[in-house]
Amino acid sequence: MQTTTRAPLGGINRLPPQEAPVIKYCLYARKSTEEEDKQALSIESQVREMTRLAEKDGLNIVEVKRESHSSKEVGQRPVYNELLAEIRTGKFNGILTWAPDRLSRNAGDLGAVVDLLDQKKLLEIRTYTQKFTNNPNEKFMLMILGSQAKLENDQKIINVKRGLRARCEMGWRPSTAPTGYLSEKHVDKKCQVRLDPKRSILIRQIFEKVGNEEWSGRQTYKWLTKTGFKTRNAKKLSLANLYTILRNTFYYGEFEYPAGSDNWYQGKHQPIITRELFDRTQANLQDHYIPKTESKEFAFTKLIKCGYCESGITADEKFKKLKDGGVNRHVYYMCTRAKDTDCKNQAVNEKDLIEELSGLLETIDLDEIGMRAKIEEEVARYNKFRIGVLGMKTKDRNSAIEVRNYAKYLLKEGTITEKRELLACLKSTLVLKDRKVTLQ
Repeated sequence: MQTTTRAPLGGINRLPPQEAPVIKYCLYARKSTEEEDKQALSIESQVREMTRLAEKDGLNIVEVKRESHSSKEVGQRPVYNELLAEIRTGKFNGILTWAPDRLSRNAGDLGAVVDLLDQKKLLEIRTYTQKFTNNPNEKFMLMILGSQAKLENDQKIINVKRGLRARCEMGWRPSTAPTGYLSEKHVDKKCQVRLDPKRSILIRQIFEKVGNEEWSGRQTYKWLTKTGFKTRNAKKLSLANLYTILRNTFYYGEFEYPAGSDNWYQGKHQPIITRELFDRTQANLQDHYIPKTESKEFAFTKLIKCGYCESGITADEKFKKLKDGGVNRHVYYMCTRAKDTDCKNQAVNEKDLIEELSGLLETIDLDEIGMRAKIEEEVARYNKFRIGVLGMKTKDRNSAIEVRNYAKYLLKEGTITEKRELLACLKSTLVLKDRKVTLQ
């Protein structure tokens, strides 16, 4: 009896099993700045735990990345962004991390991870207790866990805002105590403040000097500096901070929170001044306020050097309020003292400086004026206008005189750009010494 041997099921059509792709993991550890994570594992603890897991399961860790940025905002984590970029280039195709919320607490970053799974550039995400691949159910679970973290963040923000409103309604401002007060450190007295015995007296005095004695802010600042006043951090109070204090309603008992919200509350803290003194202070500050009518753009800075120490020459503007309500603006040029902090070169008014420069143009060789050709062209165009349009005659005009006069006109009446262009074209260096300008 003849027998035949039957081919195995599937016969020659059976394909050899494909080898599983090698997964190259990046161990990503992040310590969030969110309040709920303060008791969570530290970065190094995450690394140790996940390294043990990798050794146990035979996972290939190519690199370890550590980050301490919050994951609330999309794209704000440089190390995480670098990780995603390297997955796209093929350096990694797996992520090893403590929990899904280490990767994302916002929809944008979560969507980027899922997109990499869909593209098969990211083959696996392994956490301490779970695994996520390009499996619909596993991706759905990853999105749920990521969305849950996002929901927790949103709810936390709502709860924090509600708590802050409650503090305000109780009369306690939820922020750092301003200068003149000290924060209570007891847990049951959160946001409460008490008077600073060393500084509250001086705070009241600066209000009295501005409100009652009609001192200006700068006068008060000079007086306060002489007293040796220092903040709680042992730092000198700046002029800007002094104005901030003088405009702070907290000192008479009311506060706005958040700033600019127009939500006002009556504080339970002890006021340093009265509302009447505060109002007088604001009125006097307004009287001393001088609006700046022009921007701080100066014509001759960076074009002249000091004749004493060879530092650059800078400028500043001063405003003087007139009795009729107008304002006079004065510009002064002085040494920057970059090379000598004790340089004795005196400041010069811009009008006097222009006169000095104009006088200098009378004496220098016209070849020193690099703009000579351009000025001659402009003068010729002007003369052509006078003859052709105005019918005026220009016989035997001295070209050299016209060039000098036009250059002096630019110094006095030209725009800032024209003035700078004129002086920048001088072939020698301008030097300012004892309010006199020379060429070097």
